[in-house]
Amino acid sequence: MNQKQAEQMRSGDGFVAALDQSGGSTPKALGLYGIPETAYDSDSAMFDLVHEMRTRIMKSPAFKGDKVLGAILFENTMDRQVDGQPTATYLWEDRGVVPFLKVDKGLMDDLDGVRLMKDMGDLDALLERAAKAGIFGTKMRSVIDAANPTGIAAVVAQQFEVGQQILAHGLVPIIEPEVTISISDKAAAEDIVLEETLKHLNALSDDVEVMLKLTLPETTNLYKPLVDHPRVMRVVALSGGYSRTEANNRLAQNSGVIASFSRALTEGLSVQQDDAEFDRILAETIDSTFEASVAG
Repeated sequence: MNQKQAEQMRSGDGFVAALDQSGGSTPKALGLYGIPETAYDSDSAMFDLVHEMRTRIMKSPAFKGDKVLGAILFENTMDRQVDGQPTATYLWEDRGVVPFLKVDKGLMDDLDGVRLMKDMGDLDALLERAAKAGIFGTKMRSVIDAANPTGIAAVVAQQFEVGQQILAHGLVPIIEPEVTISISDKAAAEDIVLEETLKHLNALSDDVEVMLKLTLPETTNLYKPLVDHPRVMRVVALSGGYSRTEANNRLAQNSGVIASFSRALTEGLSVQQDDAEFDRILAETIDSTFEASVAG
């Protein structure tokens, strides 16, 4: 583990940018950026366009480690270059931003009110490649659609089981049991997430740390016991479909939790903007997300 990166993630002021839209979510991300599906006719062309978008974000003057502590990448992005350097190398050496990698392969069908992660194939090979590429940690997402104790227990157990595999490669896993923001029993689901997560954290050995990525809770500071847990390097929050304003307002009320926004980070950016306008809007977004992240 890179100790300078670890210290930045443990105690730095700022937030984590999520630039990890994968094959299924890329068309929507490009559409919001002003590039319709009619603009490309293959996955290869689609990934070229989204890499151009991500490169524009990463090279923007405000996208630096003084406010953006880390960035989560899609595998395709990790394998590409920015300014002639591997993406992870560029992020850390040129921008001071700690690189993470999304490793999950999507979700299974609903069972017991949740969607578990699909089999990840040869995850060990991907983790070895990530470590060699200079990746610090990983992210993987499950989804909770109901306050079902059986389903939530299965989600958290799967997350920590894969997390142990990731830790064995010297990488820091970001555990993400996302609670859908629109469900009627969201608060009850979050209570169960807290209970199950604490159970697994308490079972970890004393020499490891994980990160947690959680939906902004209905009960302010619900996740403070996780923020303060000795096995937790950092708790970050996903925007989950909230507008950036709503996400920032909720975030600022939760002590010790920082942002890890995806859609909310790119809100308002467009391929049609010239660089000055693009950089201005992104800088305003980074500033407001930074302020909400340090407010608690």
